[in-house]
Amino acid sequence: MEKLHFNFPASKPIDHPVHIGVVASGDLEVIMRPTTADEAQLSIVTGSDGFKTVWQNVLKRYFDRYPLLAEFEINDFGATPGVVNLRLTQAMEALNDEQ
Repeated sequence: MEKLHFNFPASKPIDHPVHIGVVASGDLEVIMRPTTADEAQLSIVTGSDGFKTVWQNVLKRYFDRYPLLAEFEINDFGATPGVVNLRLTQAMEALNDEQ
């Protein structure tokens, strides 16, 4: 099990929490919470060690497109980069649907 932490520049604050996905084989959950920080903060717990660079690349692409200012908690159980991007995008869409 590996714990990763990333910060990314972000400019669009969220005003309520969002929870998407489940921790299950090949999947992950994303929890987004409002923050007073000046950049997005991500805490990731993953069962797959040694993929920090892959996570960083996937997250950079996401934040380049969706600069959401929030505290992110991601609990991963072997999700592929495509599933990571899907869940993050679903969280962003759920945020928009609830506003």
